[in-house]
Amino acid sequence: MSLSGKPVGAGPRVDPPLGLSVTQRRYVSYAHAHYGGHLVDGAYVLAMFGDVATELCIRSDGDEGLFASYDSVEFCAPVRAGDVIEATATLTRIGTRSRSVSFEARVVARATPEVSDSSSRFLDDPIVVTTAVGTVVVPG
Repeated sequence: MSLSGKPVGAGPRVDPPLGLSVTQRRYVSYAHAHYGGHLVDGAYVLAMFGDVATELCIRSDGDEGLFASYDSVEFCAPVRAGDVIEATATLTRIGTRSRSVSFEARVVARATPEVSDSSSRFLDDPIVVTTAVGTVVVPG
């Protein structure tokens, strides 16, 4: 179902609202750390952006859509194993079949190994780790 409550392709098309946002959270396990200091590669966050874009397309158009391209990606701070990451996708432009989406990923909790091997804490100020702008397409 699209935002209009109709199956996609049934009746006149209703554009989703600009500014529609979807947020997902995920724990970054130590199995994802590939570098010294328990660093996680940037592809981890890009995969998360793909997942949150899929949910945005489902909510806006009743279809998973396809990720067509990134216009820009900026890695702003490191992601580490033990982090809890929050990724948000926001609809910024609506075309006939394409949608522009802005993305932001933030670390909202971080491991505190200096306290104990399994301790962690939520951050007072989340750390922006990655931003991006991309294009998704949905059936016409």
